[in-house]
Amino acid sequence: MDKWVVYALISMIFAGFTSVIAKMGLAGISGELGLTVRTLFVSLFVFGFAAIAVPSGDFLLLNRMNILWLGLSGMTTTLSWIFYYKALKLGDVATVALIDKGSVVVAIILAWLLLKEVITLRILIGGALIVGGLLVMVKRP
Repeated sequence: MDKWVVYALISMIFAGFTSVIAKMGLAGISGELGLTVRTLFVSLFVFGFAAIAVPSGDFLLLNRMNILWLGLSGMTTTLSWIFYYKALKLGDVATVALIDKGSVVVAIILAWLLLKEVITLRILIGGALIVGGLLVMVKRP
């Protein structure tokens, strides 16, 4: 198995824990406060990770385009997290998490449009299954 697949699977497991643990942490407080506290912890952990894992010379490799695109990514992450926490506070974890994973379909389309990545039949079928799952999960009986 490729190393990136292992990393992606580990990410998937931690992301699953994240949603459930976050919902537990939102008991009695607003989604906005919960997101703020969580983000402070994320920042501390990421800075600690960078101090250990990023060679100091690598910071000199950053250029304006890196900063621009990563800054925009940070902005979209922030917006995603704000609305995710609003949804998580009000909805069921399983449904909110699945709808959030619909971002895979958005990423497929954007990767095709902006990065010229190839959309294969396998990717089309996987994306269609995700959309199908979303429709099944959000439809009320």
